[in-house]
Parts: sequence; structure tokens; C-alpha cells
Amino acid sequence: MEYLDRIEDLEEIYGNSPGAASLRKVAQRMTPDYRRWITASRFCVVSTVGPEGVDGSPRGDDGPVVRELDESHLALPDWHGNNRIDTLRNIVRDPRMALMFMVPGSNNVVRVNGRGRVTADAELRARFTFKGKQPRSVVVMQIDEIYFQCARAVMRAGLWDGRDDSAGLPTPGEILAAMTEGEVGGTEYDRAWPERAAQTMW
Repeated sequence: MEYLDRIEDLEEIYGNSPGAASLRKVAQRMTPDYRRWITASRFCVVSTVGPEGVDGSPRGDDGPVVRELDESHLALPDWHGNNRIDTLRNIVRDPRMALMFMVPGSNNVVRVNGRGRVTADAELRARFTFKGKQPRSVVVMQIDEIYFQCARAVMRAGLWDGRDDSAGLPTPGEILAAMTEGEVGGTEYDRAWPERAAQTMW
């Protein structure tokens, strides 16, 4: 199998003249329309890079998944998780990051590229207080560019068409049991998970 190792090889296949819309849609700061879109999103994927490699992490909230601090900065709270902190480790060492926002029912995806920093600032954390709890840290992202992605990927996947393709998939408990030869996971892990998640959601 041959691989394409030169930009010229890619441009020979794809061309090097993207359409006007794909360039003109890019903003360098929040605009009224992008603000409406991002405020409606309760879910995003955070992409970062660090010495050990790349990381993609889902983030979700019961309201807007990020808050706008000003037209050039977004704040992303770090709610309860598995404490691997891969995303945060990466940002501390390499600020480059991207957020990919989705809204159920919309085939569009909005992307924000920029640079982040992690803070445990008490005042900022307090702005995210929910049910008496606060995130342990907040990522403050400086926006470099915002744009909507082509909708074809979500359309091809039928992401919002109501299908349930989960039947027969291995559960987290089954995956853990297989990875640890039964030392961790199993049916008890799956049985206890919903209650444990409910108690540690925030």
C-alpha cells in the first residue's frame, strides 16, 4: 500500500482551491449567530495534544456546555469524571485545543479552534455552581477561529434518526472483565454503575 506523504500529492487528488463558503464561514471571535449555536449546545468533544499523543474527550452539561467570558474566550468546566485528567494534562503542557459542538436534531457541527489554560480560580468556579457543587477546575479557551463543519458526516451516519444500534455491544463491565481476566468489572460493575453515576454526576 502506498501512502501520500506530500501536500502536493493531496492537492493533486483534492485540488487546492476550497469553495468560497468553506473559507468565508470562519470567524476569529464569537459572532451573534455562532453565539446562538454554541449556547444551544449541551455536548462537545474536546481535542488536545500532548507529549504522549492526542486525546479526544466528550463533555456534557444540562445547559450550555461552555460559557462565554467575552467574544474571544470560552470557559469549559471540568465536572466529575474518571480522574485520568488526560485533557487537562495536555492543555497544561500544550495549549492547542479544539471543541466540536453538537446539538441534537441538527446535522451541523460547530468547531472552535484555539488555545486553553487550566484554572482553579474560585470566582470562576463559583459561576458554574450546580446543586451545591462546583467543578474542580475550568479550562479557559482563547478563540482562534470558529466555523461550522460540513453536515454530510452527521447525515451519512443518521445520527439523529432515532435508531438504537447498541443491541449486542459489550458493556463496560464486560470490557473491563475481559481486559483484567475477571479481576475488575463484570455484571456487578454494570449493575451498580447507574446509581454510582447518578450520585457522582457533578
